[in-house]
Amino acid sequence: MGQLTPGQPQLFAVYLGGDPVPGRLSEDHEVVMVVAPDVAEARKAARGKWSGTSGPHVDAIKQIGVVDGFKVRLEATDEPESDEVDITCEPSSD
Repeated sequence: MGQLTPGQPQLFAVYLGGDPVPGRLSEDHEVVMVVAPDVAEARKAARGKWSGTSGPHVDAIKQIGVVDGFKVRLEATDEPESDEVDITCEPSSD
C-alpha cells in the first residue's frame, strides 16, 4: 500500500459496507475520505463517518498519494468540510 511515512497524515479512500436493513436484499455502501497516519487508524476513522443505520465494515481501502499524475498534498486548515455531493446520473450512451 505505497510508502507511508510513519506518523504523517495520509489521505485514504475507504469503501464501507453495512448489513442490509430489514426488507433489503443487499448491503448499503458508501465511500468516505479520511486522513490518518496509517491503515488501521484510517479504518477506525472511516467507520466513524458511516451514515447508514447498521454497523459498518470496511470492504476496501486505498491510500491516495497521486491521482492522474498529480501528487496529493495535505495541508491543515480551519475551513469546514464540504458535504456537497453531485448525484447527477449520466447513463451510458452505449
